[in-house]
Amino acid sequence: MKHRVVVLALDGLLPFELGIPQRIFGLALSSEPHDRGRKLYEVVTCSVRPPGPVSTDADFTITVERGPEALATADTVVIPASYELGPVHEEGRLSGELASAFAYIRPGTRLVSICTGSYVLAAAGFLDGRPATTHWSSADHFQQLFPKVQVDPDVLFIDDGDVLTSAGVAAGIDLCLHIVRRDHGTAVANDVARRTVVPPHRDGGQAQYIQRPVPEAQFATTTGARAWALGRLDRPILLRDMAQQESMSVRTFTRRFREEVGVSPVQWLTRQRVERARQLLESTDLSIDQVARDAGFGTPTSLRQHLQAALGVSPTVYRRTFRAGRT
Repeated sequence: MKHRVVVLALDGLLPFELGIPQRIFGLALSSEPHDRGRKLYEVVTCSVRPPGPVSTDADFTITVERGPEALATADTVVIPASYELGPVHEEGRLSGELASAFAYIRPGTRLVSICTGSYVLAAAGFLDGRPATTHWSSADHFQQLFPKVQVDPDVLFIDDGDVLTSAGVAAGIDLCLHIVRRDHGTAVANDVARRTVVPPHRDGGQAQYIQRPVPEAQFATTTGARAWALGRLDRPILLRDMAQQESMSVRTFTRRFREEVGVSPVQWLTRQRVERARQLLESTDLSIDQVARDAGFGTPTSLRQHLQAALGVSPTVYRRTFRAGRT
């Protein structure tokens, strides 16, 4: 059975965000030899009302062919942003329609919000006592309205197990790719990213708002240094080595790198090595010692420490869990 993703379309929705789950999950295909090319998710859209028109923030409406009862069939529910949340945004409570719709959701269903869709999850009580994020421009209002939520306004997305929240707009792509990666591994997620022409991985802890995401033409960038580092993750890489690739001082390079990427060079390098280790654990039978060397951690102890910090599991458990999920 395919994993069923039900997207809840609310009045005032943003068409771009509504389309993200359909695009990302809809492109996820099995890479297993026995069923290569099989769609891994079924994505459907529903409304809080019987089938019919739903307004958007653009100059058109959309027609949704399913009512709220579709939520009862969901393995994952995704709530994109809306600019017409009414009492959810103003008073922190669900409208009657939304409350009735949420009653269809089965216990244990994975819940996902994109941008201000987090308001709906919070109003329903699903975020009480849990970490969550939303669009940075709404973070202060969100925290005031929902004081029980542990709001982090600086990250792209937060994975809290069965409840996941993302920042605005394109961060929804990052979160959906993260879910595909979590469900089916790096190779499947990278294939989706490649066909969608987006970066295959932006870590959830990356900053939402980057001071200069597109460097001005007259300034040097750190792109070349990042490409150089990715080609030699299995070898020692010093900060001064990266700075030399761009003919910058370490101080200038570090400042420029953080402006462009949103994290420090050391943080970025560690995340790339964790990602390389994940790929090797998923797709090869290399020993843990060899994975540690090829990913640039040097020793199994260092690999275990970094994987535990990033994913909460050891390399052995990660490999076993991932492969068990594919059988």
